[in-house]
Amino acid sequence: MHFVYGLANGNARQARRIYNDRYPNRQVPYISTFIRIHQRLMETGSFARRTTDIPGRPRTTRTPALEEAVLNAIEHHPETSTRKIAADLHVSHKLVWTILREQQLYPYHIQRVQALLPRDFPQRLIFCRWMQQKIARNPQFVAEVLFTDEANFSRNAIVNFHNNHLWCDENPHAILESHFQVQFAFNVWVGIIGDFFIGSVFLPLRLNGASYLHFLEDELPLEDIPLMLRNRMWFMHDGAPPHFSLAVRQFFFLVTIFFFVIIFLICLR
Repeated sequence: MHFVYGLANGNARQARRIYNDRYPNRQVPYISTFIRIHQRLMETGSFARRTTDIPGRPRTTRTPALEEAVLNAIEHHPETSTRKIAADLHVSHKLVWTILREQQLYPYHIQRVQALLPRDFPQRLIFCRWMQQKIARNPQFVAEVLFTDEANFSRNAIVNFHNNHLWCDENPHAILESHFQVQFAFNVWVGIIGDFFIGSVFLPLRLNGASYLHFLEDELPLEDIPLMLRNRMWFMHDGAPPHFSLAVRQFFFLVTIFFFVIIFLICLR
C-alpha cells in the first residue's frame, strides 16, 4: 500500500485509483489510510500502531487525525468550503488550504447548462456533424453565421457561480442544470456574427410566432452589417416554438427565394 502511495508521488487520491487498478479483487483502502500509514512510517519508522507514548511535545494542530478529517470532509461533501471545514474542525482556514493543496486538490467551478431531454441529444449530434461538413467546405463558415440568443431576466434566481465549486484532484466538469421560471421581468435578444455584435433588443415577455415575426420584419437591426456579409449570412435558430412557427418559416422561405432571384438577375447582367 505504501509503495503505491509513493508511486503516486504522495497523492492519496491517485494512490487509491492505482491500488484499485492493480488489485481489483481487494478492498480499496480509504484515502486517509494511505496518508495515515505514511505519516506513521515517517514519525515512528514502523507501520505498526504506537502502543507507548513517544517523548517530546505531541503535535496538537496538524496531526494525521486532522488531515484524515479534512480529506474525509472533502470526500463526503466535495462542494463544501474550506472555511466551513475549518470552523467544524476548530482549526485555521490556512491550515485546511495547505492540506488540500498538498493533496493536489483544486476547487473546480460548476457550470450551468441548459436542461436537455433524451430526445435532444440525437438532434444536436446531427447538427454538429452538419456544422463540421460546412466548415470543411468553407473554413470561414462560422464567421458567416448569425448566432442569436434570448435571455429572460428577473429579480430572482441570480446565482453566483463563483462560490459554487467541487474540490477534486482533476476537473470533474461538474454542471448544474437550471430551472425555468414562470414569470420574468424582461426578455432580451442579442446576436453575434463575425466581429459584429447586434442588439440588444427587448422582446415581449410572452413571445409567440406573430411577435417574433414582427421583430424579424421591423426590428432586426442589421444596418451595421456589411451587405456582402448579409448576403452570405446564416440565421441561427434554437428551435423554440416562436422560431418554428409557420409564419416565421414562410418569412425565411420568401427571403431565401428573393435572395436567389437577386443573384440570378445580377448574373444575367
